[in-house]
Amino acid sequence: MSEISVEPFSAGESIAKLSVLTLLVIGIVEISVGYLTQSVGLAADGVTSLLDALVSLIVWLGLHFSRRRPDERFHFGYHKVETFSALIVSLSMIVIATYIIFFSYLTFLNPRVIVYPALALVTLSAAGIASMYRALQMRAVAKKYGLLSLRTDANNSIKDATASCVVFASVLGASIGIRELDAVGGMIIGVYILGVAYVTVKEASLILVDACESSEITSVLKGALRTIPGVRDIASIKLRPSGPYLTGVVTVVVDGSETVSQTEDLSRKILEVMSTVIDTLGEVSVVFRSSQ
Repeated sequence: MSEISVEPFSAGESIAKLSVLTLLVIGIVEISVGYLTQSVGLAADGVTSLLDALVSLIVWLGLHFSRRRPDERFHFGYHKVETFSALIVSLSMIVIATYIIFFSYLTFLNPRVIVYPALALVTLSAAGIASMYRALQMRAVAKKYGLLSLRTDANNSIKDATASCVVFASVLGASIGIRELDAVGGMIIGVYILGVAYVTVKEASLILVDACESSEITSVLKGALRTIPGVRDIASIKLRPSGPYLTGVVTVVVDGSETVSQTEDLSRKILEVMSTVIDTLGEVSVVFRSSQ
């Protein structure tokens, strides 16, 4: 059985914590400036940032609990808490998108005059840059460690930066007399969020029911394991995702005359080979079957 590192969860937890603090600051500043300038789009973007801070908080908590070791109740550990948090985040994103679309529709029916447009534009520019920088950091960590919830949050953060750009164009258009652009931009962002949420809900749901599209990996593993001295054949390889890791059971066909010491050594070699094929290899059990 291979040892699982908590490094992915530690790294993800750190960046998620920073995301919560950053979004809180951005949201408070945008709402304050939005109120001052009477910009509905800027205020809505600020509310979205605060809601996204809640999303990052959920991701943070999910990654934190995923670090827990197996116990008497959860024999296989808490790694799937990370995937479950991604599902919760996606459902939260649907709520956020619905709010944005509805609020934008009301704004479209009753557009407002923006005062101090220059201040609103500067605030949106700063918010967009901060959101994009944070998103790129999160996506890099998520890609490195295969953290679904963090990748979802990163995509949501990219949406934040995009939203700021769209609202920037809306405020600019409203300042020259095209007030309805503010609402149109909000609707576009809402639809984009729904698209991101749909993809993540689908992926997280498949992982939670142990779906694993691993035909290519299984084929490569069988070929590699058959080259190990003492392995006559590979009866089966059953893998399932658990957080950022792949875990499972490998059934190996052997002569049947091996001693306990020989099977332990063979098991170690099998796990070593598997770790070279799968970077995110988690706990794997090796079962031996006699060919006699």
